[in-house]
Amino acid sequence: MFFLLFLIIYFMTISGNFLLIVIVRMNPTLHSPMYFFLTNLSIIDICLSSSIAPTVVPKMLSNTISKDRSISFVGCATQMYFHLALGGTECLLLAVMAYDRYTAICKPLHYGAIMDWRLCIGLVTGCWIISFINSFILTFLTFQLYFCKSNLLNHFFCEMPPLFRLSCQDIWLNELAEYISGAIVALGSFLLILLSYLCITITVLKIRTNKERKKVFSTCGSHILVVSLYYGTIMFMHLHPRSASSAEQDRVVTILYTVVTPMLNPIIYSVRNKDIKEAIRKAIGNEA
Repeated sequence: MFFLLFLIIYFMTISGNFLLIVIVRMNPTLHSPMYFFLTNLSIIDICLSSSIAPTVVPKMLSNTISKDRSISFVGCATQMYFHLALGGTECLLLAVMAYDRYTAICKPLHYGAIMDWRLCIGLVTGCWIISFINSFILTFLTFQLYFCKSNLLNHFFCEMPPLFRLSCQDIWLNELAEYISGAIVALGSFLLILLSYLCITITVLKIRTNKERKKVFSTCGSHILVVSLYYGTIMFMHLHPRSASSAEQDRVVTILYTVVTPMLNPIIYSVRNKDIKEAIRKAIGNEA
């Protein structure tokens, strides 16, 4: 049952995000900054769920039915590196997307001048570069530790908190780096998102009709819900004291931001979007 549930969620994540990429690519009317960011988010979610090499979710799936659950030292480091890098990129990109919505709603007359393609590409490139550098530092520090307590990792895949529990060394430097990284990448991005949506709310209350208010608040509410789930679980995992949680809690929290959120993103950000739905209807109509 556990394996089947994971398989369904993984299939929905890959198919939903891949469909979004194809739809945006095929429709010139969707070639705008918002959909450029959404396409990048889908790419990240596909990679985060499949996580390049060796994979996270497929590895979790195979571990549920296979007796051999081992992973090499290099494989573990590689897995953690890409997982941290992709997760950090998504954190920063969600903040960029919130800024894009703030600009579109609060400064509509200047939107085209502010969100030009040079800025959009620069923001996305910056998200990727910053996250991959940050991930390299955290991964390097983690695998400088001496792991002598056990070679059994009580987790679905290689991640910092469960690896810290296996170390015999003082991990104060690793925890400091983790807290600083989490505060800047996760907490900082989350606060920027909340600030953007606060400004959007104030603007909508001033100039929109009741119908438009309901529409915007419905969209913003669903965005904040999935964003809160994603950032909340990440901050719980990486910013709380080690003594405040157990390995079982860490596993549950990890599933939420590694598996559940990438599945929800295309639904929340895309399927509920009228432009995407119209593009899908046109594609189905052309096929028919």
